[in-house]
Amino acid sequence: MKARRTPWWYYAVALCLGILAGMGLVLFDDRTGMSLIGAPWIVPVVLGALGVTVLVLALQVHQYATTDPAKRPTRIDPTKAMMTLVLSKALGIAGAALGGWYGGQLLMAIRHAEAAYYGDAVVQCAVAAGICLVDMAIGILGEWLCRLPPNDGPEGARARGRNPREIPQAATRDAS
Repeated sequence: MKARRTPWWYYAVALCLGILAGMGLVLFDDRTGMSLIGAPWIVPVVLGALGVTVLVLALQVHQYATTDPAKRPTRIDPTKAMMTLVLSKALGIAGAALGGWYGGQLLMAIRHAEAAYYGDAVVQCAVAAGICLVDMAIGILGEWLCRLPPNDGPEGARARGRNPREIPQAATRDAS
């Protein structure tokens, strides 16, 4: 299985859709009088803990992948490494979407910040949006940390200790 990097525009699209949805929620809240905006304080706490967990797992995978095979203290489960990559990708996209969601609410509610309800929502959304954007960055970094170094195999140029652009001697003798 070959995993590909998440394209940059996935994050941009998720962020923009989140902003539009958050702005729409504040408009709906203004028109109907329902109190839907803001974020309970448990949301940034859980998102922060999730980001730290993914970062720690990604650092473990990176340490294993970049350590010399003879010096590796333990073996890492390939399923754990693959799931860490998937978690990093998901955290990056979810962080972008939720950052947009809370950022859109923040953009629309800040004009009414003098009211107590909106003032609380502005603070809650600012904290949640900040944590979500940090989670997005951790997801992108985690995806980068889960990369494996190139494996040329036993016949690779690095294994033989020569320049990969150099033509092997055996190939020039066979051609003549």
